[in-house]
Amino acid sequence: MKEKSMTVPIIIVSIAIPLAVAFIIMIPQAKIDVGFNTKVLPLFHALLNSTTAILLLASLYFIKNKWIKAHKTANLVAVTLSAIFLISYVIYHASNPSVRYGDIDHDGILSDSEKLKAGSLRYVYYFILSSHIILSGIIIPFVLFTLQRAFQEKFDKHKKLARITWPLWFYVAVTGVVVYIMISPFY
Repeated sequence: MKEKSMTVPIIIVSIAIPLAVAFIIMIPQAKIDVGFNTKVLPLFHALLNSTTAILLLASLYFIKNKWIKAHKTANLVAVTLSAIFLISYVIYHASNPSVRYGDIDHDGILSDSEKLKAGSLRYVYYFILSSHIILSGIIIPFVLFTLQRAFQEKFDKHKKLARITWPLWFYVAVTGVVVYIMISPFY
């Protein structure tokens, strides 16, 4: 791995994941039965995101204090949790209809009265959600290339890219929790 470039596989994965997730969410389809109650998964996702955010903070602390092994461990666990999140997210959206912010009666349709009750907070929610979704797709190659550079021991390039990757990834993790907190009354 030290010399082998993973550029092509990283690019393929970075394109395939967002396309697959978009397909599952946006294409109307019969929701599949996965054999267990998936209604608890959004809370699980929020826990994964909050743990990832904490690990990213720890990772930053560790590298600033030159605790390299702890830094590496925190990041590898964060990547693992992110992969678990992705799998669980796909399972949830393949087996449940999308939830709309403000849908008090849970009929999947946002009536004028529900929009009125949700008020302007609805726009805040959609702004946070939109930025979260866009950056969650963008962050994939950043994380993978940053990881590759660390494994290849190209630490100067790793550090340079990590200065972009870390804040984006942290934002995605934190906004994932915020989105859950804001949408949870409508599950």
